[in-house]
Amino acid sequence: MTGRGIDQILPHAGDDRLHEDYVKSALDYVRLAERAHGPVPKPVAFGYVWGAALAEFDRRKPDARIVNLETAVTRSMQHEPKGINYKMSPANAPVLAAAGIDCCVLANNHVLDWGRPGLVETLSTLEHVGLRYTGAGRSQEAASAPAVFATANGARILVFGFASPCSGVPRDWAAEVGAPGVNLIPSLTVGHADEIAERARAARKPGDVVVASIHWGRNWGYEIPESQVRFAHRLIDSGAVDVVHGHSSHHFKAIEVYRNKPIFYGCGDFLDDYEGISGYEEYRDDLVLMYLPTIRTADAALTGLEMVPLQVRNMRLNTPSAADRSWVRDRLDRECRGFGARVRVSPDNALRLEWC
Repeated sequence: MTGRGIDQILPHAGDDRLHEDYVKSALDYVRLAERAHGPVPKPVAFGYVWGAALAEFDRRKPDARIVNLETAVTRSMQHEPKGINYKMSPANAPVLAAAGIDCCVLANNHVLDWGRPGLVETLSTLEHVGLRYTGAGRSQEAASAPAVFATANGARILVFGFASPCSGVPRDWAAEVGAPGVNLIPSLTVGHADEIAERARAARKPGDVVVASIHWGRNWGYEIPESQVRFAHRLIDSGAVDVVHGHSSHHFKAIEVYRNKPIFYGCGDFLDDYEGISGYEEYRDDLVLMYLPTIRTADAALTGLEMVPLQVRNMRLNTPSAADRSWVRDRLDRECRGFGARVRVSPDNALRLEWC
């Protein structure tokens, strides 16, 4: 989430006015972070907010960097009356390029916070800086189309983005024929899973890896609804989807490996402006994860999964303390046990998922 407070510390801060009940300026989120952990330099270079993540990207060289971009990128003043509205100035879009992001999933409950004009400007801005996106578009056909790119060894990755109303996405945000919006799944039913699988099956070729990126569920809590489990299993059982990338929760949740395919039930936030906000301390949403699955292209099976713990502090990603890394390992291990997986510490202090 590179909008709101994050936008205010970047080189080209946009309009700071908010329409929230208690906070009227995005700068107040910067002040909360500073009150918690000291001064934040302003303005910062585009790479500042990614901090320690940049060295990890350089060291590990992933074939694809996929994020849920949970903000509009717009100057629109046409805010939706929903209480919380995120946006980042289009002039700050290079912050995404600074992290080498390949694909922005836009199917979420904030991409239309500034109306359909704000969404269209978001799409145009991402196109201008050369970023692929999926999950929203200028029409239903465009919103449901995958982002497609090739890896260094010639394999293709197809990313489909979807949003569920259970994550707070208004139903009237759905893209329609000739009308911009998000790629909305009306409900997490077998029938809708089969529709997704059919679209993926029509697009994939031998050797492809297909990612279904889904915005679903509540912001807080570790419980995994049975509807999500059934939906994810159905996608994988279809043979058309290889990775289920779930997001919406502000903290990480359980990971399941089902039929040698990974299901991320809630990846948690990676970067946000929640630093200094109280109320959900038990979830430690300041501790975040970079997920690094290794997938064999011959059969799109998961052969390894490492996760790098990072910490949001001073509005950037930092290397956490040994105690904080242990907290992440213990909590993630606790949640993954229910799905037959365990979390171990790798020699380089990353985390490694082990499964039966």
